[in-house]
Amino acid sequence: MADLGWRRASVRLRTTAAAVLVVAIMLVVGGFVLVALVRESLLDGVEATAEQRASEIVDQIATTGLPESGVAEEPEDDEDGDEDDDLEPEELVWQVLDADGAVERSSQPLASALPKGDHDTIDLPGGEDRYLVVTEEAGDRDVVVAVSLEDLEESTAALVTPLVFGLPVLLLLLGATTWVVVTRALAPVERIRREVEQITGDRLDRRVPEPPAQDEIHRLAHTMNQMLGRLEVSRTKQQQFVADASHELRSPLASIRQTAEVASAHPGALPEGELAVAVLEEGARMQRLVEQLLMLTRADEGAPRRSHDVDLDDLALAEARRVRRSGLTVDTSGVAPGRVRGDEVALAQVVRNLVDNAARHADAALAIAVRDVAGGVELVVDDDGPGIPEADRGRVFERFVRLDEARARDAGGSGLGLAIVREIVASHGGTVEVSTSPLGGARFVVRLSVVSPS
Repeated sequence: MADLGWRRASVRLRTTAAAVLVVAIMLVVGGFVLVALVRESLLDGVEATAEQRASEIVDQIATTGLPESGVAEEPEDDEDGDEDDDLEPEELVWQVLDADGAVERSSQPLASALPKGDHDTIDLPGGEDRYLVVTEEAGDRDVVVAVSLEDLEESTAALVTPLVFGLPVLLLLLGATTWVVVTRALAPVERIRREVEQITGDRLDRRVPEPPAQDEIHRLAHTMNQMLGRLEVSRTKQQQFVADASHELRSPLASIRQTAEVASAHPGALPEGELAVAVLEEGARMQRLVEQLLMLTRADEGAPRRSHDVDLDDLALAEARRVRRSGLTVDTSGVAPGRVRGDEVALAQVVRNLVDNAARHADAALAIAVRDVAGGVELVVDDDGPGIPEADRGRVFERFVRLDEARARDAGGSGLGLAIVREIVASHGGTVEVSTSPLGGARFVVRLSVVSPS
């Protein structure tokens, strides 16, 4: 439940909490390390002071004898003994002990001898702080020096206090700053969200605001606007496609209905079998149109293609034999072996559409060629017809475009053949272009890769 609540929390809350948590861990660990390092450094200074003083006393004993200052022997029990016991020791206390551990010299009266030790800490009577003890040998004597740790404790406390009170304040400042910064950073996202909420299928012309900063949010907004642009273009094409398809289907339906109405109203007005012939012709036209629409729809949806080796020259020769039966002269001398990788059915449709288009516009002859080029194979279809004006060469691949409306309808063209060619060739990673043919008409050139695109 806690994990689910955390995931449902806002980005601001999660970012702020994560930043505060990480910095808090780092500051706490850093504070402990800092205090430990400072304390260690101060302790090294205290040890150095104690060792230096012990060395000085040892040198003095070796050169001039016992120090003159201090107490010659252990303090006696007298009336002032209790007061001596309560005397506060100095910051640095030293004693010289004989071989039996008795005090020979001392920097100040103490109730007992200092314990021998090396960097040990002890408590002294009357002292509020602990002392660090260092022992040095001076012949058969021992020099014991004790240095107060009061300065060390005070310095450590002076460092810990601001850390204890300062770290929470710093974390609060960090949290507030992170909250404000993230809020401002996410403000463009909220504006984008509100704008997207207003965008519907009928308002694809709207765009989300792009922040001026060239950051990730700007790129997100720019990408969303590009997506909206593509959706708008797609919707426009879809609407145009539906309108054109409806128009194209209405024509054969109207023809069938008109013929049927004449036959019904005037039974003897039409020759015998004319109604059946009209219905068959217009039905075949509708069937071709529907099949082409379905093929375009599958191409738009990116339907998976079967991929295997296809001999483009075999497809071209088969179409040439079919067109020759209509009485046209077809030159296939330029057909050479050409193998590509792709969907044989789809590529056969490409060849048929190009050849049918050339046959519809040719006066008497057309030519088909297949040849190897660098990295692929070219299919070239020429005709001796009127050709295509240069200004219209890009339009001929659009759907339902006819440059010669009347002749295209009479020949059974739907304005979808070249659009299908472009979609299939593009799905195979190829290109299709139109130019002027040496025969005087139009030349269509399809370039396909030898290897099928991944």
